[in-house]
Amino acid sequence: MARVQSERLTAVPEEGFVLFLIGMRFNNLFAVHRWLPVFLAMPRMLKELYINSDLGFKSHEMWVGRTLILVQYWESSEKLIQYAKGKDSEHLPAWRAFNQAAMKSSAVGIWHETYVVDKGKTENVYVNMPKFGFGKVGKLVPAQGKRNSAERRLSGE
Repeated sequence: MARVQSERLTAVPEEGFVLFLIGMRFNNLFAVHRWLPVFLAMPRMLKELYINSDLGFKSHEMWVGRTLILVQYWESSEKLIQYAKGKDSEHLPAWRAFNQAAMKSSAVGIWHETYVVDKGKTENVYVNMPKFGFGKVGKLVPAQGKRNSAERRLSGE
């Protein structure tokens, strides 16, 4: 279990980054044969991304419910797109398989959103938390002084 840090911290980006939200929705929970292959593709991709740090992937968090949500942090949109189109990556075969399956049934849906974040355009705070989210990517520092309030963190003071 990750160590809980009782300090009030904020993560400071050393450079811009990409926030990538991706997930799937179980539209028909009983159509396991339709959504299970989609569900099982993500762990393979995450393993590949963590093993190959040169791909530009930094970290992720995941929540599972009827809609599965992954929040991913990437070095750049170029690296994200390069991975998505990579002929040797786990992504392209999974994407092709989903597109073929999606023509046959609406039992599972997928979605993603991409945000390019410039350095100094973020705000965050962590209290009584293990390293989490951007706190696993940015440099964690005490949220005090000029970093005490959300307004000041966002202003770049």
